[in-house]
Amino acid sequence: MRLLTPLLTCALLLPALVHAKADTIGEVSTAFKLLGPNHKIVIEAFDDPDIAGVTCYLARPKTGGVKGGLGLAEDPSHASLSCHQTGPIAVPDKLRQGEEVFDVNTSLVFKEQKVVRFLDKSRGSLVYLTYSTKLIDGSYKSAVSAVPIMPWG
Repeated sequence: MRLLTPLLTCALLLPALVHAKADTIGEVSTAFKLLGPNHKIVIEAFDDPDIAGVTCYLARPKTGGVKGGLGLAEDPSHASLSCHQTGPIAVPDKLRQGEEVFDVNTSLVFKEQKVVRFLDKSRGSLVYLTYSTKLIDGSYKSAVSAVPIMPWG
């Protein structure tokens, strides 16, 4: 048991160390909760860790109440994504299709909101997809955003 706790902690923190870190831009309350924080929608921004000049904004629900305040609640699966060119874009020669560029835990252990990237060479665009995972059955809820690769300045 003593060995299991540090291993679980490392497993839960590892994705945060590997992928982009998001900055919280703002939030709005969507439902009042008498005990614990209100339900809300959180807006986060993160830069693509491999492609300078691209910033994505993710809006996702955050469950409040007592369970939400303690980090035990499961957040709803839907999210909105908007990615934009914020500087010169240089696409690396080797870019893996479907590479994960961001994720955030949306339940205590088994559910995440992920953002993956694709390169659409024929249209000169980077395409970002966000979707919710669940260990057992996944989720059909997703959102997509495309960033045309354009000269900057």
